[in-house]
Amino acid sequence: MTTTGVPGRELAEPDLLRELERLHRTRNETFLHGAPDALREHTARSFELEQEYLRRHPDRQVDPRRTRAGARGDPVHGS
Repeated sequence: MTTTGVPGRELAEPDLLRELERLHRTRNETFLHGAPDALREHTARSFELEQEYLRRHPDRQVDPRRTRAGARGDPVHGS
């Protein structure tokens, strides 16, 4: 499937972040009310840009509370 928009690898960092924010903001509305092709496109574009972000930031800071152990209430180191 081909997604629309500038390929993630070609986006400057501020543009990538802006696009990710827009996609996350519109996800629920697209999921609940979008046509099947709109939902497929939204999903594909979100995946593409999220993967690009992870490629650029492999060592991004992860909130320990957003891990399985943290969600279970296990002791979180560094808090």
